[in-house]
Amino acid sequence: MDYLRDIWENLLSVFRLMEPVDYIDILLLAWLIYKGIKIIRETRALQLVKGILLLAVLFFLVNQFELKAMRVIIDTFLNVGIVAILIVFQPELRRILEKLGRTKVTSITKNFEVNEEATLRTQRCIDAVCDACEQLSHTRTGALIVFERDTKLGEQIDTGTSINATPSVEIFGNIFFPNTPLHDGAVIIRDGMIYAAGCFLPKPQQEELIPKALGSRHRAAIGISEVSDAVTVVVSEETGNISVSENGTLTRNFNKDTLHKLLEEKLLPEHPEQKKTRSKKKKASDKAKEKEAVS
Repeated sequence: MDYLRDIWENLLSVFRLMEPVDYIDILLLAWLIYKGIKIIRETRALQLVKGILLLAVLFFLVNQFELKAMRVIIDTFLNVGIVAILIVFQPELRRILEKLGRTKVTSITKNFEVNEEATLRTQRCIDAVCDACEQLSHTRTGALIVFERDTKLGEQIDTGTSINATPSVEIFGNIFFPNTPLHDGAVIIRDGMIYAAGCFLPKPQQEELIPKALGSRHRAAIGISEVSDAVTVVVSEETGNISVSENGTLTRNFNKDTLHKLLEEKLLPEHPEQKKTRSKKKKASDKAKEKEAVS
């Protein structure tokens, strides 16, 4: 008991000496650690962190027991280890930096006034995509349509053919018609226009964890959503099912109406009046649920 009491008194003495800025420092450090773990847990970088921790434990033991031969080996490794890590894990480090760069700060710098022309163009594009996906689903014609958002997809656009056309059911039907030159690639939509077609998308990070029933289009959709904030629509060639990929997650079994609703939520900007209305509806719904729970 005396031992535990000493530990408690030591902790209290530490807290008494801490100033408000120290608490802010601890909270910021905890937040950074949490975000770091969240970013790397689904990548090969997690194995890197485990290896670093193992080396730290080994380094402590070597110093503790004064193992000279092991000390020379570890010192030699540490001299070149950082450079080797940067080279081997360059793709993972790049993805981590890209994710850190995809913050909501960019939305603060945007004009608060909604561009009505751009909104109307995006609305027409959504209508055309949903109509096209419904037809492609009925005929079981595979399709892969990527909506570019804040993260620019210049690397993927360069792999395809520039089109810059107004979206329509007929154009999508021609692009994805079997055995045409562009049907295997992805269509990338920028600012409500078909910007490029026949584009190649990156593979997903954990491809071995994806169900084997999903084909190359679904895998490509997951891959592009892992490295960008794009919203990707996939029509299965085998089943005709419509799926949507975002933030590395694939959601399946959409129809024309549910797809239209989702794309409007993700792609169309909200007016202040719409936000107030949605907030009021949410509050009313929460109150109704509370009344039902009480009754």
